[in-house]
Amino acid sequence: MSTMEMKNVTAFGYEIIRDHILSTIVGKNEADILYWCGKETARKFPLLEIEELPAFFAEASWGVLEQTKLGKSEAIYVLTGDADILKFEQRCFRIESGFIAEQIQKHNGFLTECYEEVDVKKGRVTFQVKWDLKDPIHQEEVK
Repeated sequence: MSTMEMKNVTAFGYEIIRDHILSTIVGKNEADILYWCGKETARKFPLLEIEELPAFFAEASWGVLEQTKLGKSEAIYVLTGDADILKFEQRCFRIESGFIAEQIQKHNGFLTECYEEVDVKKGRVTFQVKWDLKDPIHQEEVK
């Protein structure tokens, strides 16, 4: 099998890993563990610019990410995509939340958290990202 063939992961393969294997392994602590995994993934795949977030989401098959608001100490992102793949009604989106929080924290230099709200009817997830301008982080803490 060529490298190119291996790169194309099917939605079914992704669903098995994401929705069944991971939830079985982490159990009742799924939300907390997946948030930490998202932050760790962001450390392993740092973005040069925060504007690269939508491209990363597309490449990772996480859906279509769009920034809808940017303020002094917060940002709002909206995730949309194929509901059959994203499984809005059953999936935990804490990996994505952790990933966004860590990338933004790395770029803005302030302690950052991200919270998600799933809207099944509208087929989207809204990520509210907040950072504390009074709580700067040291760059060596990010590494």
